This record gives sequence, C-alpha cells and structure tokens, in this order.
Amino acid sequence: MRWSDLLRMSISSLKRRKLRTFLTVLGVVIGTASIVVMISLGLGLQESMYAEVEKSGGTTGITVTGKDSGGMSYGGSSDEEAKKYITDDVIKELRTLAHIKSVEPVYNLSAIALKGRYEGNVELCGMTPEGLRSLNLELETGGRLPDGDSAQLELVYGNAVLSNFYHKGTGKTYWDTGEAPDIDLKNDSLFLILDQEGYYQAQNPDVGGGPAGAAGGADTAGQGQKAQTAPKKYVVKGSGVIAGGMDNYSMDSFKVYCDLDQLRGYLKKEFRGRVIPGQPSTKSGKPYSRFVYSSARVQADDMEHVEELASTIRSLGYNVETNAEYIDSMKKQFAMVQAVLGGIGAVSLLVAAIGIANTMMMSIYERTKEIGVMKVIGCGLRNIRQLFLLEAAFIGLAGGIIGNILSLTMSLVINIFVSGGGLGVSGNLSFIPVWLLLVSTGFAVLVGTAAGYFPARRAMSLSPLEAIRSQ
Repeated sequence: MRWSDLLRMSISSLKRRKLRTFLTVLGVVIGTASIVVMISLGLGLQESMYAEVEKSGGTTGITVTGKDSGGMSYGGSSDEEAKKYITDDVIKELRTLAHIKSVEPVYNLSAIALKGRYEGNVELCGMTPEGLRSLNLELETGGRLPDGDSAQLELVYGNAVLSNFYHKGTGKTYWDTGEAPDIDLKNDSLFLILDQEGYYQAQNPDVGGGPAGAAGGADTAGQGQKAQTAPKKYVVKGSGVIAGGMDNYSMDSFKVYCDLDQLRGYLKKEFRGRVIPGQPSTKSGKPYSRFVYSSARVQADDMEHVEELASTIRSLGYNVETNAEYIDSMKKQFAMVQAVLGGIGAVSLLVAAIGIANTMMMSIYERTKEIGVMKVIGCGLRNIRQLFLLEAAFIGLAGGIIGNILSLTMSLVINIFVSGGGLGVSGNLSFIPVWLLLVSTGFAVLVGTAAGYFPARRAMSLSPLEAIRSQ
C-alpha cells in the first residue's frame, strides 16, 4: 500500500469521528500549551539575566575588587598597607596587562537627596565618561550622560529611584501609597547630602550622646549644637532618567550615576581632614593616603582570554568575578527551574497521551471488520500498523500546532498584562524562541505516535476471519 493511500485513509478515518477527534486533539493542545508556556517563563528569566549581563560587559566583563575587604575597609586596620585596594595605581597596572580592552574605576556611595517635603536615600555610582558610555544606558527622550565640566554635579537617575523617596510628614513611600512623589527628576534641582551620619546627628542631636543633651549650662549646650552643625547641601540636577516605569526592574533601576572625578572632588571637600565613608583609614584613624575605588570594571579583548586574564589578576592578589562564571552558575539554576516548570506542563500532555491511546483503541474496536477485510485482500501487517500510527501522529501534529498558537497568544497576554519588573525581572516575563515551537510540535507528534503504538499492535494481532465475522 502506498503512503498516499495510508495518508488518505488516516485523514478520512479521523474526519468520520469529528467530535472524538476534536476532544482528543484538544487534550494535546492543552498539554502542549502548558509545557511551552511553563518553559517560556523560565526562558524569560534567562533572557532577562543575559540582558543584564550584557549591560555589565557581556561575556568578556570582569569585576575586580580589593582583597580581604570586598573592595573596601571600614574603619581602622593594623595592616592596611598589606591589603589590596583598588587605587589609581592599580587601575594603571591593570591596563598594562595582556588582552585588556579597557579598565574603568567604579565608586559606590550612599547619600541622601532632598526635594521639598520629600527625602530619599540614593545609591551614587561614580564612573568615568568612558565607563558610563560602556553601560549603554537607555535614557528617556532628551536625556544625556553627565557632563564632567558642569558647574553642578549632574546625575542620571534610575527609573525606580523615586520609589526610595518618602514624605517627611507621613513617612510613606510609593510602595505604601501607590502614588509617585511630586518630583520631576528631569528638570528639578535636588539637594544632595554626602555626610549621612552628620545629617542624622543634626536631626537628632541627643542620639550621638553629644554635649547638647547634657546638663551643663547654656554655653555647653551651645558648643554641642555647634559641633553638630548640619552638613552642606549640594545642589544637583538631573541630566537624564533611565527609560522604564517605576515598577520595571533592572540592575540600573535604583542607581544614580554621576561623573567620578566630580564626585571625588565633592567628597574631598565635604570630608576634608576626615575619613570619607567607605574609605579605609590608617592605624591611627587618619584618612588613607590614596583614594580607594569600590571596584574596577575590566573588559577583555576576547571571550577566549577571560579565564586567562582572570587568573592573572587573581595572582596579583585581587578578588575577581567574571560574567562568564556568573552565566554558568545561573544557567544551572535556570535549567532546574525549566525542568520543574516543564515537568508540571508535561503532566497535561501525559493525560493527553492516555486520551490518544483510548481513542485509537476505540477506533480499532469500531473498525474490526474493516481491518479484517484489509488483511484478507492482502494488506500487510506493517501497513496496518503504519495506518494507525499515522492517525495518532496526525492527532499529535494538529494538537502541537494549535497548542503553539495558543501558547503564543498566552505569552503575548502575559507580557502585556503582567509586568516583569514587579517580579524583579527586566523585559518580558515570557519568551518563546522558534526552537521551542519546533521542539514542542515534534514532541507532541512523538507522544501521539507512542500513544498509538499499542493500539496499532492490537490491530495487527486481530484474526482476519474473526474480524470479518464480527458485527
């Protein structure tokens, strides 16, 4: 029997039992869509991770921090010279290594921002102009990177920075009220306070145990109040805001970027003669002689040289983290997540496979006489098996195709109505690549064929004479 005859007979048999075929295909549709949508959620998380890694240098990015201090030493140290700090000399040294494309210093600092009746904590991230450009920040229309030659410190705000501001009167934030603070980061100037400790002590003079809280006469109280004078408020303005709503999360959402040299100048002026917060100090408690950065952002010239370069830097005594290592670690975690999600969806397809097997067995019982006639006229057992396997495969194919169409629709709805940012995910929550559609369709056909195997064996084993005499 020719393949064209088998195809025609298979399709004709399925058409004769439209309702049963529809219900069986529906089971495969639900099973396929469940698997695809479940796996797409894991892939959405993975794509989000890849996008974040790409912003931080891609697979060739390396983060270097100081040894034994996480890049910083807080407070005094009896062995500060033996520690490995990221200084300008270290930056120059790293730039001389082989296979280096770029090395840029990074300095992170917590500060306080004020605007009218609002106050908020911000995470300042000072970088060189070259370093800021390498971040490829997507800014809202009209935004630009900070100008290091500006008279005021210019800031690029993360899209979720406003959620860190609270109303001074009520103490409530955006997360409490659902309403964004009345601040225009693009156009409004803000007050920036670098000395957080001094600011809070000035707000609550008695907390620090200063003289102002002790009994000792007006002169003593006056001296205590003078010692706790509020730190300087620096007027700053925004040069841009990172694109995205307050509920959209990315690694840049809560950061405030600025020019490194300008920030360093402000800090030296504010903390003249004192230890800058986050900077190491000498054994006697004096400021360290050199400015210490939080980390160095290193870019290798090629992915093949990342491991070699990382080993070289480690041999110099510094802590090293590569994006490639981070990706490998996250891949293992996402593989587990996808396996669990896919397993949940596979249960539906298993139920559909049982439905296919049941449908095919019922079809065999109804077509017993037809099978007997086919055997009597000389149709081979192989052709009979192929006939029923083709019917089962057609059910799997139809269910797989329709299931993929349904999964694409569900993915679109998820991405429109469910914000990934609210779940700590940048970009779309669901991602369905072409290969997943092809694999799921093939898997549905395979499941359908496998479910039809034993019914096909049953058809092959029927006695021709008994089959003809039936009915």
